[in-house]
Parts: sequence; structure tokens; C-alpha cells
Amino acid sequence: MRQALAQAGACLQWGDVPIGAVVARGDEVLGQAGNQRQRLQDPTAHAEMLALRQAAAACGQWRLEGCTLYVTLEPCAMCAGAVVLSRLDRVVYGAPDPKAGFVGSLGDLVRDPRLNHRARVTDGVLAEESSRLLWEFFRARR
Repeated sequence: MRQALAQAGACLQWGDVPIGAVVARGDEVLGQAGNQRQRLQDPTAHAEMLALRQAAAACGQWRLEGCTLYVTLEPCAMCAGAVVLSRLDRVVYGAPDPKAGFVGSLGDLVRDPRLNHRARVTDGVLAEESSRLLWEFFRARR
């Protein structure tokens, strides 16, 4: 999770919302990224999506069974859907996102029993640090 926080901090260099993600299998990091929506002018360039793409490339397949996604903010509906589609085993996130989170806040896509895959979830890991980064980013813009 500390690596995800480092990725989030890097986003400040290009003016993007500081959210970071890391995909790991055990101790091996397969993908890591920070948000790059502004930098790439791509609405899908969320940290999770970029890290998942890197991890799939590193594994040589789209199924990421046995992997964990570490992310500083609760994933949105798009990213939660990507967790299900990539067959990740687990999601660990820092701060909850009551306005857009889909891993428990607004909905719970990754544990929906109607879907063919469900991921385990651990929330609140380094939540204070994750929240502080976001709070400071938005405070500076107001």
C-alpha cells in the first residue's frame, strides 16, 4: 500500500487527482500506476486500469488470479468492473469514496453474488494518509 501511496504522490507532478494503484502477486509487483486522466486526456486512465493493464502484460494473460490490487481510494464502478473481469483475488484500499465508490459505498460490484467472480476486500488500509493526499490536492484547487 505504501507503493500505491508513492504512485498517488507522483500524480501531483502532472496535476492529476492523487490516486495510486499496485497489482501484486505475493511480493512481486506486476503493475503500478497513478491516475493519468489529465496527462493522457483519457477518461479511462484511472490508476487501477493502468496498473491492471501492466499486470496483464507482465503475466501474458488477462486473468489475474492470485493477484491483489492495492489502491489508495475505493475503486469506482469502472475499476470495480475491471477487478471482476480480470479475476483478481483481492482488493485492498485506503480511503472510502462515498460519492463514486463501488466496493461498498454506493454499491458492491466486486462481491455481487450474481456475477461469476467475487474478490475479497480489505478497506481502510492507510486510509488517513490516502485521504490527506486527496484533501490537500482539492484544498489547493479551491
